Amino acid sequence: MKVYSKAELNNYNLSLTYDDISLIPTEVSPLKSRSEASTKRNFMGVDLGIPVVSSPMDTVSGLRMCSELQGMGAMGVLNRFDTSLGDFVTRGEEFPEIIAVSVSLHNDDNVLDRLKDRVKVVCIDTANANNIWVLKRCEEIKRKYNLKVMIGNIAHGGTLKDLVNAGADSVRIGIGGGSVCTTSVQTGIGIGQVSSLLNVYYAREKDNLNIELIADGGIKSSGDVAKAIALGADAVMLGRMLAGTKETPGEVIKYNDQLWKKYRGSASFGVKMKSEFIEGEETMVPYKGPVQNVINGIYDGLRSAMSYMSCSTLDELKAKDTFAVLSNSSYLERLPKK
Repeated sequence: MKVYSKAELNNYNLSLTYDDISLIPTEVSPLKSRSEASTKRNFMGVDLGIPVVSSPMDTVSGLRMCSELQGMGAMGVLNRFDTSLGDFVTRGEEFPEIIAVSVSLHNDDNVLDRLKDRVKVVCIDTANANNIWVLKRCEEIKRKYNLKVMIGNIAHGGTLKDLVNAGADSVRIGIGGGSVCTTSVQTGIGIGQVSSLLNVYYAREKDNLNIELIADGGIKSSGDVAKAIALGADAVMLGRMLAGTKETPGEVIKYNDQLWKKYRGSASFGVKMKSEFIEGEETMVPYKGPVQNVINGIYDGLRSAMSYMSCSTLDELKAKDTFAVLSNSSYLERLPKK
């Protein structure tokens, strides 16, 4: 069996995603247990206890979710349809400190004018960062508010230097990989998440660019989080893994004697509600209870991966360079059997 480096995976003849690869421990670990591994990371000037960022979707990242994630050491990005913070400011009331908010390309200056002293990060929430108007919006926010700017999404590193020149501090990587995203089906755009992440990672390394990388889409488990970090991501963005928890916006629905909550893509009909091109779906996901259960599972799984890989810090995990490419049978063999 061949042991692949990141560079070799980047030059692989097929597009790869998380299910196509695995990490390979190749040395004796000095860690006595996973409790000795630290998942702390400074991301976009914010000290995090775990490199998890919530997707700014209206069925995932409301004010309650963002506040809860922040209390657990993660980063919540308030979705751009939520008016809670602006309403608090207008009424002169206090509200939970929120690190990051998302905005559209247009008509959000009134929001930023009111929140500029209360947030640290602005996410320009678009599907395609390879657009001159996204770059102009990034330049405008940096010039007018001097806040950290998260931009996205891209699937390839060809335009990374343009994003950096526009002032982007981080970039969301992945087009079409989200579980309720239909972009690839509708447009034919996008490649596997592993290949996207590696291509952007090496574009950053080649030109020594100062921008942080967010693996956005396709992450289904704590193992995928570990793979994304080892492949070069500075943080991961989660949608479906957080969907269905108590803190997500929306009511719990009982159907067929089971509890559910809504989950939909940002370009779904439920969000747009008008005659626009739809690149997302709406579905129901099982109710999961408190989001703390999900974050704790990611935290434990990531630290376990680090102990296997002989890593006490995330930087050490990112430096690992031993991967396997799995056949379909090899992947299926690794799944739990009922």
